[in-house]
Amino acid sequence: MTPRLDAIGIVAADMAASLAFYRLLGLDIPADADTAPHAEATLPSGLRVLWDTEETIRSFDPQWSRPEVGGDRVGLAFRCDSPAEVDAVYDALTAAGHRGHLKPWDAFWGQRYAVVLDPDGCGISLFADAT
Repeated sequence: MTPRLDAIGIVAADMAASLAFYRLLGLDIPADADTAPHAEATLPSGLRVLWDTEETIRSFDPQWSRPEVGGDRVGLAFRCDSPAEVDAVYDALTAAGHRGHLKPWDAFWGQRYAVVLDPDGCGISLFADAT
């Protein structure tokens, strides 16, 4: 038997803010999850994204503490259909009050690329093949 990646977990300091951010990226998350200690969204591929509040994590791991500031622990990357969509999604997220980290640019590896920080400071990459 070989383990297979089934889910990516995110620890949220503010569940409602975190879920609102990921809804802007197209994840289908029930509205009533905003006040829940745990939430899940299943992507079309079957991969799940899980959110837990800091309190939920501490309930079973009392030694858990928020990671130090600076650098990402996990990176999520969202493929866009075009370079223009990278720009549009970046603009929509930053207009909604989320912090841009790297403005859209034409990367030397052949992609339009940008990074926005989610409410917990995790870098979320947006990319599309350059055309």
